[in-house]
Amino acid sequence: QVQLVESGGGLVQAGGSLRLSCAASGNILSFYAMGWYRQAPGKQRELVASITSAGSINYADSLKGRFAISRDNAKNTVYLQMNSLKPEDTAVYFCNAVDWGGNENRGQGTQVTVSS
Repeated sequence: QVQLVESGGGLVQAGGSLRLSCAASGNILSFYAMGWYRQAPGKQRELVASITSAGSINYADSLKGRFAISRDNAKNTVYLQMNSLKPEDTAVYFCNAVDWGGNENRGQGTQVTVSS
């Protein structure tokens, strides 16, 4: 089972930026897809962005243009660049990896708090 460790969260003012990192213990290209989800208090988990092993990228419609997912295959790390942050972006952000059998691995999450 792959271990996923997120980092880069924190407190930022509205309009600021953060870059989250997700370091995997295994080869990220061995997974069907990796992605970022977020969950705010009292809300359901929602997809932020995902990237397949082939490089196809998907974003939540509401986040297109502000967030960008990327990866460094040599470092087995996936990134989420978040710009123009808004208070409503406040949530715990989780990295996940989905294997070719549809099984999901998830990290422990990193808190992002955007102050107004």
